Amino acid sequence: MTDTNTTGDTGNLVVTATSYLTLNYRIGLPEGGDLINTFEDKPATLMMGSGQFSPGLEQALLGMCVGERKTFTLEPESAYGIKNPELIRRISLKTLRENSSPDEDYLPGDMIEFNAPNGATYSGTLISIDEESALFDFNHPLSGKSIQLEAQIIGIL
Repeated sequence: MTDTNTTGDTGNLVVTATSYLTLNYRIGLPEGGDLINTFEDKPATLMMGSGQFSPGLEQALLGMCVGERKTFTLEPESAYGIKNPELIRRISLKTLRENSSPDEDYLPGDMIEFNAPNGATYSGTLISIDEESALFDFNHPLSGKSIQLEAQIIGIL
C-alpha cells in the first residue's frame, strides 16, 4: 500500500479500529474511473470493524486525523483479495431459471442474485452462457484488482 497525504490536521482525534467515522471517500481503479465517490454527494458514515469496508480499506484509514485527506493505492491482497478460482462455477440453466424470471435474457457481465438454502442471497457475475449452463464468477467484482482509495475524515466519534 502506498499513500499520499494531501492535507491534514494535527488534531487529537485519530481513527482507531473501533471508531465511528463521518468521511468522504472515493474508490477507483488506477487506470481511471470512480466506482464510488461520496465527495460529489454527501458524506458517508462508517463503523470501523463492522464489515462495511474490507479489512484492507479500514487498515488504510487507521491513524488518520479529522480534516486529513489521503490517497492510497491498495494492491489486490489489501483491497478485495485475489480471485479464487474455486468461486468460478458452472450453474445449470434450470438452477438459473429457478432463481430468476423464466424469460429473462442474460448477457455476460450481468450480476445475478441467487438464494442460498439458508435464506441468504449471494451474487455472481455471468461470464458465459450456452444451451445447458452458465458460467459464473462468485468472487467480489473488485477481487484481483488494485484500487485507489481517497479518504477525507470529517468527524470521529
